[in-house]
Amino acid sequence: MQIVARFYRFNPVAAPEALRAEARAAFAAAGVRGTLLIAREGLNGTLAGPRAGIDAAMGFLRALPGCADLDWEESAVEAPPFARLKVLVKPEIVTMGAPEADPAARVGQHLGPAAWNALLARPDVTVIDTRNAYEVALGSFEGAVDPGTRRFRDFPAWWAEHGARFGNGPVAMFCTGGIRCEKATSYLLAQGVREVYHLEGGILSYLAEVPEAESRWRGECFVFDGRVSVGHGLRPGRAGLCHACRRPLRPEDTRHPDHEPGVSCRHCAAETSAADKARYRERQRQTRLAAARGARHLGPLDAG
Repeated sequence: MQIVARFYRFNPVAAPEALRAEARAAFAAAGVRGTLLIAREGLNGTLAGPRAGIDAAMGFLRALPGCADLDWEESAVEAPPFARLKVLVKPEIVTMGAPEADPAARVGQHLGPAAWNALLARPDVTVIDTRNAYEVALGSFEGAVDPGTRRFRDFPAWWAEHGARFGNGPVAMFCTGGIRCEKATSYLLAQGVREVYHLEGGILSYLAEVPEAESRWRGECFVFDGRVSVGHGLRPGRAGLCHACRRPLRPEDTRHPDHEPGVSCRHCAAETSAADKARYRERQRQTRLAAARGARHLGPLDAG
């Protein structure tokens, strides 16, 4: 059994490169895998490992300046969801490219699941899914607006084009774990929207806490680890992953003529060249050979 810990913190980091080296050493010693992103604006990560390892890793992070009260969300999985440990320094811990979005200065009002359900029942509220289109395709809150963005950094342009149609009424925003909404709500406040709300802890906290009979969520939630998607109670979902383009695949997508495991899917078949596909086929061949030897290959086989 592995513990998965999700966290983020908008908190100034004076020396990201130095922290990168310290964090990598601490996490490796703790026996955890996953990803930590470090930027001058803060931290963003998902780690997985045994109970003692997660406790040690989070203890390291809580010892950092300004992080003594760092919170994280946990879930349990039967198999390790990450193949390796990555600690990376980035310009932003979630890329929006809008300097006016400053969660350390202002964010929307956080709402827990019960208050969120009550807000969604109000007819005057615009509910916006801030995730990317391939994530929204697996599931969303009923009645939510899908911006259809390919990347989070496309959101400001989408708002500039479409925001006026929502008037200046209340806006409720949500994302997977909460971090994108921290920036998105800050951005809308900077644009002059007066009443902005944010689902605290994101979809994953909502699915963990709200009974399915009381839920306003429909479908599954894409997650950035080996589970691919989860449903209510954070139970593993049915989605697979295209290991060529990293987009999620519903069961019916694997029956599409363009689906070749590990090589292409209906989303990316026209986006890659014949040389790309040949390279992916070789990766699949090496992965199968490794599996036959009982070894692990870093390019996992596409389920389906």
